Amino acid sequence: MTPGQLPDVLLHVAVVRPVFVWGAPGIGKSSLVRDFAASLGLECVTLVGTQLAAEDLIGVPELRDGRSRFAPPESIARDEPYCLFLDELNASTPEVQKAFYSLILDRRIGAYELPPGSIVIGAGNRSTDNALARPMASALVNRLVHVHLRASVDDWLAWAGGAGIHRWIVDYLTERPDQLWSAPPKVEEVFSTPRSWHMLSDALRSYGEDIPEQTLRLLTAGTLTPAHASAFCGYVKIVRHRYGLDAVVRGDVAWPAAPADRDLLYFLAESFRARLVKDLPAGKQHASPALRQFAHRAKALLVELAEISLECAQLVIATDEDGTPALPAWFLVEVSRDLPRLVAARA
Repeated sequence: MTPGQLPDVLLHVAVVRPVFVWGAPGIGKSSLVRDFAASLGLECVTLVGTQLAAEDLIGVPELRDGRSRFAPPESIARDEPYCLFLDELNASTPEVQKAFYSLILDRRIGAYELPPGSIVIGAGNRSTDNALARPMASALVNRLVHVHLRASVDDWLAWAGGAGIHRWIVDYLTERPDQLWSAPPKVEEVFSTPRSWHMLSDALRSYGEDIPEQTLRLLTAGTLTPAHASAFCGYVKIVRHRYGLDAVVRGDVAWPAAPADRDLLYFLAESFRARLVKDLPAGKQHASPALRQFAHRAKALLVELAEISLECAQLVIATDEDGTPALPAWFLVEVSRDLPRLVAARA
C-alpha cells in the first residue's frame, strides 16, 4: 500500500490488533507511525529493536510484600494510553523478539498491562533490502497483522508541498517521479529514497540557491543514487541557465558539448528519451504528420547527440531494465536503418 493509504488501515486495525509495517529503508515508515499517533492525540513511545536487550523489556526484579516481581521500565509502564512503536523489531535478537510476545499479543509485561486505548505498531525492513533484518519467529509473525508499504511519488509530492521541501526537488521529481526511490544496492553506496531527498532539501535550504556547483555535486553524491545525482545537477543547471529540452528540440540551442556539462547532457538525454516514450505512438499508422515530423527531428538529434556522447545516445534508445523496448518498434527500425552505427554500438 502507499503512505497515503496506511493511516486509514491503522485507524481500523491498529486500534484492535497490533500491526507490523514492512518497507524499504527511507520511505517514511517511522514518520507515518508518529504522525498517526499524533492524529489520535497519543504520545508515541519508540523502542528500537537493535538497541534493546531482553531485560530492557522485562524489567528488573523487586521485592513487594516479601515476594519478587518484575518492574517494567518507566518508558513502557505508563498510566495514560499511548502508541508503542516497535521500530526495527525484526532486527532485534531472538531473545528480544521473544520478550515482545506477551506485550504484542496480550498487551502485558508481567503484572503490567497497557492502558485501554493504547496501540502497538511495529515496523522493519525486509531482508531483500540489504538491511539489518533477522528471521522473525513464526510465533511472532502470527501475533501481528502485516502490511507492506511502498514509496508513492504522488503521496510524497502532496506532502512535500506543505513540508517546505526545496522547490528544485519538488519540480524535479514532478518531472522524474521514477527517481523518488531506488532499490538499495548490494554494496555500501548511497541510494535515493524519500528520506534522502528530504535530507538534500534541508542542505539546499541551508546553503541557499546560490550554492556553488561543486558543493551541489558533493551533496547530491552523498544523498542520491549516482545516476540520479548527476541528472539532478543537470536539472539545476537548466533552472539556473534556462537551458531546456524544448530549446534543443526546436533547434534554438545545440546539445551541450563541454566536458563540464556532461551531467546536463545526461539529464537532457534522459528527458529526451522520456519525451519519445510519451509522445510516439505504438504504431506508425497512428502517428499524425506532426508526430512523424517530430520522429524525423528526433533521429537528427540522435545523430548530433552520438557525435558528442555515444553513451548518452545509446541511453535514449536503450531497453527497460527487464529488456523490454521502451520506444516503439517502428521508430527503432527506422533508427537501425538510418543510424546503424548507434545500434551496432548498443549491441
